Amino acid sequence: MQLACRAAYPRTMASRGEKIVLEVSGREVTVTNPSKIYFPEAGITKLEVVQYYLAVAEGALRGAGGRPNVLVRYADGIHGEFFYQKRAPEKRPDWIEVAEIRFPSGRTAFEVVPRDAASLAWIANLGCLELHPHPVRISDLEHPDELRVDLDPMPGIEWKQIVEVARVVQQLLGELGLVGWPKTSGSRGVHVNVRIHTRWSFSQTRRAALALAREVERRAPKLATSKWWKEERHGVFLDYNQNAKDRTVASAYSVRPKPDARVSAPLTWDELDACEPGEFTLRTMPARFAAIGDRHERMSDSPGSLEALLELSARQEAEGEGDAPWPPHYIKQADEPPRVQPSKRRAAGASPTGRRVSSKPLVEIGRARAKKDALLGLERWKARHPEAAARLEEADVLVDSMRGRSSTWTRVRVNLEHVPEELRPPQEPLDPDYDPWRRFRPPSEKAERTAPKR
Repeated sequence: MQLACRAAYPRTMASRGEKIVLEVSGREVTVTNPSKIYFPEAGITKLEVVQYYLAVAEGALRGAGGRPNVLVRYADGIHGEFFYQKRAPEKRPDWIEVAEIRFPSGRTAFEVVPRDAASLAWIANLGCLELHPHPVRISDLEHPDELRVDLDPMPGIEWKQIVEVARVVQQLLGELGLVGWPKTSGSRGVHVNVRIHTRWSFSQTRRAALALAREVERRAPKLATSKWWKEERHGVFLDYNQNAKDRTVASAYSVRPKPDARVSAPLTWDELDACEPGEFTLRTMPARFAAIGDRHERMSDSPGSLEALLELSARQEAEGEGDAPWPPHYIKQADEPPRVQPSKRRAAGASPTGRRVSSKPLVEIGRARAKKDALLGLERWKARHPEAAARLEEADVLVDSMRGRSSTWTRVRVNLEHVPEELRPPQEPLDPDYDPWRRFRPPSEKAERTAPKR
């Protein structure tokens, strides 16, 4: 792909408020505040993010091009606040394509559809580090062409175990006549994408992903889990809900908001064992791409069928394994089990008062807008309860990224099952106590929630 830049730009000349104009694929793209630092630890600027996407544009467009994309904007860099923008900005060049997406809520929005390197540069200039495409193309917005297998490791899980689970996925897909294409997630996990025919709905694709997750767990019960509730998980979680409608994941070549600016790297299966995810970064990937091209170049050559996975799902259901929990903002499904975390379920024969009996001894530590603030609350809790803190295992600390209206917030909980009962601290007032819905509440409710207790 030929990329012509009309303006070369030395970093030393940049100043806040300045802008440059790049000529990319015959279009002019303005980069505002090009020297703004997005990755302080690595010293990476906004302009470098734009230049990165120009260098790997062909591969990045193979993953995100021709698909509606959610914009995840880090206007102040990786340590600032970020937000999700589903609706394309009203002020945009006339050559930026959009497509109307209908969400499970019934609402609709026009989302950006990148088509060329210029559109990638324009998206990067908005402060978007990652590309978050839906698993559909604009030619058919209701039928996914991609099954997404998301391997999400629990805390303390090493790369070797993640690879072992990925190998089970590879073998199972092969038995089902499907081809998996692995890539690093750009964080700690692995994604395995499977190109499929556009014959099945989102619900069917999700059900196929759930069947696959359960079968992998059956084959590797000590390594993998399909359990939705974090307090029940161990090892590597296969997040089947990434295939639900309106869910997106960072696509190939996406830059992730990590201090080292690592990226989601397409791999061959032979590369998976020996690689180290941290070696693929914004600064190293362009040379790899120039030398070997896109490892997923032939991904669309042979789309597969979900029939075998759906037959597996039917067998699982006949054996008593029906649907599993959906993400919390989805309408309750007809055959979905109770959508309440195990630690809050009522035990059989519970008292008429409705008191809940916990299956796991969980306490919630705090809620915060920023993850760092939530983790500081955890450190204060540990300082107050050193004996209990000393007995926690790494996986006992549950740090949840929770979706709000347009951004995420963080909840921290602690599982005390490895702490002797006599040393378990009781539930305390949340520290910090952030209310993510406060600005959406009516004034009377806000006053009620903030009134001092008597």
